[in-house]
Amino acid sequence: MKKLAIVILSVLSVGTMLSAKSSKLAFSWRNPQYAGGSFKNIFVLAMNGQASGRAEFEDRMVAGIARPGVQAVPSYSLLPRPESTPIEMDQLRSVVQGQGFDAVLVSRLVKYDKSVSYVPGQAYPLYPYYGTFYGYYGALYPVVYSPGYLQTDTTAQIETNFYSTAKPDGEIVWTGTSNTVNPRSVSKAIDDVVKLVVQQLGKEGII
Repeated sequence: MKKLAIVILSVLSVGTMLSAKSSKLAFSWRNPQYAGGSFKNIFVLAMNGQASGRAEFEDRMVAGIARPGVQAVPSYSLLPRPESTPIEMDQLRSVVQGQGFDAVLVSRLVKYDKSVSYVPGQAYPLYPYYGTFYGYYGALYPVVYSPGYLQTDTTAQIETNFYSTAKPDGEIVWTGTSNTVNPRSVSKAIDDVVKLVVQQLGKEGII
C-alpha cells in the first residue's frame, strides 16, 4: 500500500512538472488595415547576437513555414555574421529587395527571467484505500505531507513580427508574443515557439 501511494504521488508530481514546461501565445494581433494578398517568398530573421542561436532558430522557422508554393529563406544564408555583429541596415534592405522577398518574419528575445519562489508544503488528495485504519494511516502518513521547498522558474518571452515588403519601409501584417516557462532545453523551446507562430499565421490566413 505504501508503494502504491508513492507511485500516485510520483505521477502527480510529474504531471505538475510537465504542465509547467510549456509555451503559450500570450499576445496576437493582425493588422486590420492590411489589404494585401498571400506571400510566396519569405525572409526569416532572428535578431540574436549568437550566430549558432540565430541559425538554429531561423532553420526551424523556415522548416515550419515552407510548403508547396511558399519559399522561406534564413537570413544567415544571405547575410552571415560573426558572433554579436549586427546586420547593417543598408545591406539588409539590399538583400530583401534584391532577392524579391515579399515578406519578412523577424523574431527577437524580449526577456529572459528567472524567479525563485517558496512553495509551502501541501497535503495531496489521495483516494481512500480500505483495510485497517491503522494499516492505512501507517502506510500513507509519511508520504501524504510534502515539505516546503524553493522553486526556480525560468520564463523566455519572444516577439515575432510579420511584415509585407510591398511598401518601401515594410508594413506590419501580424505580431505575436510567446511565453515559454521552464523549457527543458533551448531546442525544445524553439520548436514550441515555431509551432505556435506557424499555427497562428496559418489561422490568420497569412501563410
